[in-house]
Amino acid sequence: MAVESSRVNIGTKAFDFNLPDTTGKNYSLASFKDASSLVVAFTCNHCPYARAAWPLLIKLANEFHEKKIAFVAINPNDQTLYPEDSFEVMKEKMSKWGINFPYLRDESQEVAKAYGAVCTPDIFVYDKNRNLYYHGRINDNWQEPENVTREDLKAALNDLAEGKPAPTEQKPSIGCSIKWKS
Repeated sequence: MAVESSRVNIGTKAFDFNLPDTTGKNYSLASFKDASSLVVAFTCNHCPYARAAWPLLIKLANEFHEKKIAFVAINPNDQTLYPEDSFEVMKEKMSKWGINFPYLRDESQEVAKAYGAVCTPDIFVYDKNRNLYYHGRINDNWQEPENVTREDLKAALNDLAEGKPAPTEQKPSIGCSIKWKS
């Protein structure tokens, strides 16, 4: 079932975390201290919305690397009910999909809850002080990339890199609901 991301106030501080990536290294907000900005994407392996978002996020991470905008993906889904979202499959997807940024496992789901994430993908962009700058969709047509007319995330990242204020219009992300543990 598709759901929209919930509203999180612009300016909200990023919640610190300490989560393992697919190589066993743990990451926290401090791991990205040299980045001018940070994109935190709550996502997974199985959801069609998330699968469509992966190539876009990988491309944007490449594009904004020189502007010191870092990306991190966090998978909070219950792997018991959704084995395709397991840590082992995450490791496979890193190389299969060519993921070029850390992909972390939120086994407890506490980080997703702290951020207010509700769907996959759910995209949060933080400025240099780790205050929320953008929380919304990647673009206006997740199903047909060739028919995209608005690249909302890319525009927000360009504005942020240029020191412009946060976009006033931020359309919610849409995706599969996070698969919460019962």
